[in-house]
Amino acid sequence: MQNQPQNKDQQDSFEGITFEVVEEEHTETGKVHRRGIYLWPNLITTAALLSGFYSIIASMNGEYQQAVYAIILAALFDGLDGRVARAIGAQSAFGEQYDSLSDLLAFGVAPAILMYSWSVHDLGRIGLACCFIYTACAAFRLARFNVQIGVVDKRYFIGVASPLAAIIVICSVWVQRDLSKIIDLSQTWILIVNAATMVIVGLLMISNLKYYSFKVMDRKRVPFVIMLPVVLVFAAITYNIPVGILVVSVIYALSGIVTTLMNKKADSIQK
Repeated sequence: MQNQPQNKDQQDSFEGITFEVVEEEHTETGKVHRRGIYLWPNLITTAALLSGFYSIIASMNGEYQQAVYAIILAALFDGLDGRVARAIGAQSAFGEQYDSLSDLLAFGVAPAILMYSWSVHDLGRIGLACCFIYTACAAFRLARFNVQIGVVDKRYFIGVASPLAAIIVICSVWVQRDLSKIIDLSQTWILIVNAATMVIVGLLMISNLKYYSFKVMDRKRVPFVIMLPVVLVFAAITYNIPVGILVVSVIYALSGIVTTLMNKKADSIQK
């Protein structure tokens, strides 16, 4: 059976061997085909992807501190690309998918390889399974996020965001590395805690717990007194950076339980 002839738009979109990207943009006058991609947001996403890739290489080479720094850098780039895209009106479906693929490598694969190389490889297949659970949950969470864009309340994340999950994992490694001179990190209970951390953080990513996203506060005025706890948090982090970041991240991860219970209580009162 012969292939059906393509229409003119499809023929124009695929001209043999090419590296072009063709997207449809919905406008008031109808659909418009656009070739190419927006440079700056996708360039920043590529930098995040590179950081995640470098972290994997560093973990494999035993350079754990460099691996930690690379994932932190990826998280900074991840927070920047979306803001740049919104600021210059360069949001696109391609950018959303590319960002998710970058997030999977930087926050799903790289932290799992870091933790496996650092500690839980001593547990054998159990450690491998726990790290894979984390990576799989990160993939599930990103896929769910993509299909729920424009559906869920922008004030909240459903489940722990993958960058925060990665921060919890890498800060656990960072703190343990700082304490390696005074604590025997090869003890079985530490290995079990690290393995359990991977599973618990992974499950939090795919949970239905609501986490405040802080997106609505970008241009919103807040009482001046709010600055006091913020200053205290920064002071605590400055005193001991890895411990401070880890504590703040864990508190935020646990806050989802409180937020979800409060929302359920409010809904029951309204009913």
